Amino acid sequence: MDIADFNAADYDFAGAQATFNSRNSLADGVDNGWLLAETNVGQLAFYAQDEWNVSEKLKLTYGVRFDKPLFFDTADNAQEFIDTENGEIYLPDVEYLDPNTGEPLLIDSTRMPNNDWLVSPRVGFNYDANGDSSFQLRGGTGLFTGRFPFVWVGNQVSGVDAFFYQAVDPDFKFPQVWRTNLGLDRKLENGIILTADLSYTKDVNGIHVQNWGLNKPTSQLQGVDNRAIYGDGDHAKATLPWGEVINGNAFVMTNSNKGRIWNASLKAQKTFANGIYSMLAYSYLDARDVNSIEAEITGDAFNGNPALGNVNNDVLSHSKYGDKHRFIGVASKKWDYGNDKWSTTISTFFEYAQGARFNYTYGGDINGDGSGINDLIYIPTSSEIGQMQFAGTGDAAALESYIAQDDYLNDNRGQYAERYGALAPWRGKWDVKFMQDYRIKVSEDKTNTIQFSLDILNFGNLLNSDWGNYTTTK
Repeated sequence: MDIADFNAADYDFAGAQATFNSRNSLADGVDNGWLLAETNVGQLAFYAQDEWNVSEKLKLTYGVRFDKPLFFDTADNAQEFIDTENGEIYLPDVEYLDPNTGEPLLIDSTRMPNNDWLVSPRVGFNYDANGDSSFQLRGGTGLFTGRFPFVWVGNQVSGVDAFFYQAVDPDFKFPQVWRTNLGLDRKLENGIILTADLSYTKDVNGIHVQNWGLNKPTSQLQGVDNRAIYGDGDHAKATLPWGEVINGNAFVMTNSNKGRIWNASLKAQKTFANGIYSMLAYSYLDARDVNSIEAEITGDAFNGNPALGNVNNDVLSHSKYGDKHRFIGVASKKWDYGNDKWSTTISTFFEYAQGARFNYTYGGDINGDGSGINDLIYIPTSSEIGQMQFAGTGDAAALESYIAQDDYLNDNRGQYAERYGALAPWRGKWDVKFMQDYRIKVSEDKTNTIQFSLDILNFGNLLNSDWGNYTTTK
């Protein structure tokens, strides 16, 4: 759009609206209309819980949850979309490949995933050692069921085009994890409360995306980077109505049970008689998964998952999400005045953390799997760089310099980069909050409060432009 010509901008906006109006009016599948794919999905759940006071100090809590996926008329909607689709090529007879056996199989877009009941039992306990809440041991273990992002079922309904076929494994189960945690609370005589927590989470039905149009790779590169690559014969084939043969990609949501998370935290806090509150905490996270899905489109979730070798394998590696190390602190002071009608609170919050995982990938489809953004790089040694051929005379020195200045790359020379194996630098920020309360007594036993607050995020950056900066990756 030419923003220097305001008349042209008016024409462009008018044209965009006219295009929307005309295509929206043809949303029933008529030529050039917007294609409407209706998906109706739900999740029915029941939960029963009981508490048992075993003694004055020990309490058990146990329960069980039942979840059932509901797909209503989505299968019929999928068939209706296929019957009335416009401009897309649905080829139900294409033989895709079982990613585990390589045997041919057909994918039916009208077949919904498994909708059996999911049973999630769990039990927890709280032990008050002294009977006065000064020393408590608590914990629990059990299964927990999450909600499947329903947009991925919608992808199956609308993603029937042979060029970008998307589906959900008929045996797919909604996400489930087994989580175990143990915690300790200790209140010291000086008023300090210490808390320690440890938890472990294991995937039972995690989520993974595969391309069922790929067999196991049968070729490999030659040289120090000898990764497995896909040849033409490793792809399923789809014949278009006009006779052209293309690679038949089928991006399928399926399950994996390899993901797991370790998390530990320590916290100390105290409230003083003069209205000062302080808290300091540290947490450690080690999260591993097979696919840190960050896309609502199934095919994009596959293409964006960094991989090496057989890209359909559920390889356990670092998760993209969560901070490995995180320190947080809070300090606040409250002043009451005006016969307790007024109070002013000033609070500060700081965070210092290391997380923001990233990885190094090639810009291109090195392994022939159809994705140009998911191939992890090989990190050459200095001697290997000396034997390489470069287009420019200074490229070899530039590559050597770049690897040498990066701790992760320099420490892993002669190896392949890991999926999300690299960590961005530590980051820190400081926030400030002001609160003003005014209490109005409306009766003998009732008081209303009017509160005004002001939050200044990353306050330190206002004081010094070098503070509170984040390092990001592209």
